[in-house]
Amino acid sequence: MRIINTIDEMRQALAERDPGQKLGFVPTMGYLHKGHLSLVESCTVKCGLSVVSIYVNPSQFGPQEDLGSYPRDLERDLDLLAQQQVDYVFFPDDAQMYPEGYLTWVEVAKISDVLCGASRPGHFRGVATIVLKLVNIIRPDLMFMGLKDFQQIVVLETMLRDLNLSTQIERCPIVREVDGLALSSRNIYLNRDERHSATCLVQALRNARRMASTGIKESAAIIKAAEEIVNSAGGRIDYVRIVDSATLSEQQEVNENSRMLLAVFIGKTRLIDNSALIT
Repeated sequence: MRIINTIDEMRQALAERDPGQKLGFVPTMGYLHKGHLSLVESCTVKCGLSVVSIYVNPSQFGPQEDLGSYPRDLERDLDLLAQQQVDYVFFPDDAQMYPEGYLTWVEVAKISDVLCGASRPGHFRGVATIVLKLVNIIRPDLMFMGLKDFQQIVVLETMLRDLNLSTQIERCPIVREVDGLALSSRNIYLNRDERHSATCLVQALRNARRMASTGIKESAAIIKAAEEIVNSAGGRIDYVRIVDSATLSEQQEVNENSRMLLAVFIGKTRLIDNSALIT
């Protein structure tokens, strides 16, 4: 496994690869967990050459968010990636990614302004910008991303399509703890009581799927039930929405394209989760 810190070195290394090798890429902010590693495993299985980036992107954090305290453990991350037999780890610093005088940003209109975009203004501008930069540096055939960040996937797929880039996103399943909590680097912020309460997100989603399976189609009724589950567990709701999985537009009635997305504060920690409602 080769660790690379500069854009020029990364491009040079990949220029020397066998052009017949499929190149896979997993973008991360580090502090890797089993969810990240499932993406890496899919990448190494499906692609002849693999790149994982580790970069905590400052432009996707708001002024009151956890950039300074975001968990980091590079040595542990590198050990885990070596065990996965990753070929390259791209670990740039801010000076590489946002040099002095940097002025260019990427905006994906409309679908970046709802859900997490409404709660975190500028978040998806930062995400789209850094991912486009990484894709332009690495030029992967496939980019592996987890469905926990569903809106992010839709935003980035739209960006790749609209800008005529050949990289395709490989959607990978959400990895969960035994009790159903979706894996997240931010789960480390939860104390014991909060960790127990955090299962309200997956409980709300499971109940929503049950309601849809019994023929209940009214989104308002399903959302209300989800909100009651979260509130009874002490969660503070940011949003609970049922949307079309392609356009992220809100739906009044559930159909085969419906997906419930929710963001909930457990204590000070903001958690997200989502699920298709009819499978």
